[in-house]
Amino acid sequence: MRMDLSDKVALVSGAARRVGRAIALELAKQGAHILAHYHRAEASEVRDALNAIKSLGVDAHGVAADLSQAEGVDLVFAALRERYGGLDIVVNSASVFQRRGLLDVTLEDWDLTMAINLRAPFLITQRAARLMAENPIPGGVIINICDAGADGPWREYPHHGISKSALWMLTQVSALTLGPSIRVNAILPGAVMKPAGRAISDEDWARIGERNVLRRTGAPEDVARAVVYLCQEDFITGELLRINAGEHLR
Repeated sequence: MRMDLSDKVALVSGAARRVGRAIALELAKQGAHILAHYHRAEASEVRDALNAIKSLGVDAHGVAADLSQAEGVDLVFAALRERYGGLDIVVNSASVFQRRGLLDVTLEDWDLTMAINLRAPFLITQRAARLMAENPIPGGVIINICDAGADGPWREYPHHGISKSALWMLTQVSALTLGPSIRVNAILPGAVMKPAGRAISDEDWARIGERNVLRRTGAPEDVARAVVYLCQEDFITGELLRINAGEHLR
């Protein structure tokens, strides 16, 4: 049975820009109201994202919070209760992505990466599960955004890859624990958007796409449609869905 997303309430972390924004918009197209978390996004980015969501005929509310701190998670859930009173969907999309060699990762780098990429989704999962239990029909959906670090070692992003591998394990443990009422899945995007903070030419980006089976890059909307699919299809839990054009097969 497909889950109808009309008038559902969705929390999307990192919703003001990049893949998180695409996810929020795709959920809004399906009729979901969006609690859009952001942290370092510019005011213009937040405004544009919220306006784009609202233009689809649903409600949108932004909340600024630093998810590296437990207090930031408290702010998000206080806003959820005040604005909507409940929660149906969570997409843990916010992430920090630092390029470092293993021997160059500092304690501060490690702590920040683990706090945002792993601890925040863990705390959000706990809080979301308790709030979803209060729904008239208890239940909901949680989706974690992983990446190639969940498939194997990543030399250029060691601490990032470790955090995402652990996030995949959190996904499985959560699915096992929170079922049958709450489904928990993960998505592993491939080359759908140039990494932030790195100057990559169009030619180099195209060469990255040549490495996968389909020999092309994707777009944030590919990930967003996968999120909607995992929300709607209610016989899927504990799954890692790769949106990477077969990159893991090469």
